[in-house]
Amino acid sequence: MEASRFWKLRNLWHGLKARLRLSNGALPPYPPLENLVRTAPTYETWRERNAPRPSDVARMREHSTALRFQSLISVVVATYNTPERYLRAMLESVFAQAYERWELCIADDGSRLPEVAVVLREYAARDPRVRVLFRTENGHISRAMNSALSLASGEFVAFVDHDDLLTPDALYEVAAALGRRPETDIVYSDEDKIDDAGNFTEPHFKPDWCPESFLSRMYVGHLLVCRRAAVEAAGAFRSDFDGSQDYDLVLRLSERTDRIVHIPRVLYHWRVHAASTAAAADVKSYAREAAVRALNAALERRGEIGKIEALPDSPGVYSVRFEIGQLLRVSVIVPTRDHGAEVDRCLKAALAHTAYPNLEVILVDNGSTDVASLELFAAFAAADPRITVLRLDEPFNFSKLNNEAVARSSGAYLLFLNNDTEPISDGWIESLVEHAQRPAVGAVGALLLYRDDTVQHAGVVLGLGGVAGHSHKHFPAGAPGYFHMLRAVNNYSAVTAACMMVRREVFVRVGGFDESLAVAFNDVDFCLRVRDAGFRNVYLPHVVLYHDESKSRGPETLPGSVERFRGEIETMKRRWPVLASGDPCYNPNLTRDREDFSIGP
Repeated sequence: MEASRFWKLRNLWHGLKARLRLSNGALPPYPPLENLVRTAPTYETWRERNAPRPSDVARMREHSTALRFQSLISVVVATYNTPERYLRAMLESVFAQAYERWELCIADDGSRLPEVAVVLREYAARDPRVRVLFRTENGHISRAMNSALSLASGEFVAFVDHDDLLTPDALYEVAAALGRRPETDIVYSDEDKIDDAGNFTEPHFKPDWCPESFLSRMYVGHLLVCRRAAVEAAGAFRSDFDGSQDYDLVLRLSERTDRIVHIPRVLYHWRVHAASTAAAADVKSYAREAAVRALNAALERRGEIGKIEALPDSPGVYSVRFEIGQLLRVSVIVPTRDHGAEVDRCLKAALAHTAYPNLEVILVDNGSTDVASLELFAAFAAADPRITVLRLDEPFNFSKLNNEAVARSSGAYLLFLNNDTEPISDGWIESLVEHAQRPAVGAVGALLLYRDDTVQHAGVVLGLGGVAGHSHKHFPAGAPGYFHMLRAVNNYSAVTAACMMVRREVFVRVGGFDESLAVAFNDVDFCLRVRDAGFRNVYLPHVVLYHDESKSRGPETLPGSVERFRGEIETMKRRWPVLASGDPCYNPNLTRDREDFSIGP
């Protein structure tokens, strides 16, 4: 069975299993499908298929003169007491570049090891493209990098650490990308790690430029290439932020330009050894404190009021908690048909875990007949003036129910909430408003868990299983996820409407939910229209709810349901070519067969 068909069946099963119970009330066993998808390749296998071979590099070298971009790229490096074998390896990796229009600009920051100067002079004598400046005193990383930058004459500068390695195709791929998009100001690539034995591990396959993700972690990393004029205009590196000086620089650059290009190829090997940032706890602490300062400075420049929280169990991950400007009304919209027990649990938890003072709750009763449920709904409305019941006796259509409720609501913020959810984090509505109030943000989603404390939703990834799947599905609730993404605020192309907040003005601008998508994918379609309107969708890891999945919906085995579902799939594929071309918040090197961020073919 092909992988896409497997995922359709698997996702259908997860949508059905909460409703299709055995006569004794137990869930049926999980179908034995796990052997129908091929095993994820190891990184070693992936490298065998994807890393450039010597013949590939030779072809690139021959073709490099035909690239549209022919400008000089300055490789900028600061050295300090670099072990000789690491220094030589870094230098040789630059010399091995298929794109040969480079210069290597090195500032030594007063190294005490005499072999550093010997090696640098040796390579400078070997090739006039190597330019070296010896600082007479140690000024630390920012001053040293600025000294190296002062030697650069290239249109673009590539920042490389003194003990790391460029892949031989690195500058070629950068030049090719700049040729395709000459207006670009910043380029970054995927990367991995290399140990002392020469083993390549921990590939970091990154998303395209995602501003909220970047506020939560410096995922851009290496290889980082910037237009030199832009770096100089921004003030280059600042010594107050040593340890996270590159984070501070990109934060400032991204406030001046959004012409940022990601190359989804591993072009950089980050060396792991005892003194590296990846291995030393004291270096991590130093970098964390500098990152907090850099983020605070960014908020101040941007005129946003908030505080930065460093996550102690997730190095390099930060949470920006924005101050709420105005406590505008939030309209919480909860569709249901019967299921009084679930609604009772949902509403009680929703109100117990927030102190937000300006709320209205619209309970959309879609033709309930259960007497106990009807009595409960009436009791809620009688007991709490914030709660109203909107009766809509018509066939189930999630999009239409929510659109009708929005038309009857008065809130500046719309919070769509499934009846089978249970908020469990305090201040959950406040947290959603923090981000939904920001002008650039569209839909804001949450971390949804199954009752066994595994992940049901942590953002939607396009293309998984043919249309879309949930990020990190079935990961343990406390897991960090792929490069700590489960714990970080992230941009995603979509979030689920089981818990989704959006400003009314955004909802109206994109035309609400598409009522031709009655059951499936209406939230994905909505979020893609929000994104196309110029807004960014955001996942918040600190807003946590349980979600029992689709309690009010009829079983997909009813007559017409399968045909309807297939029709909605075809509508999405026809309407959104991005489902096939690739999710910009994901990476083409990651699998489309699973929801676990494992390596793709």
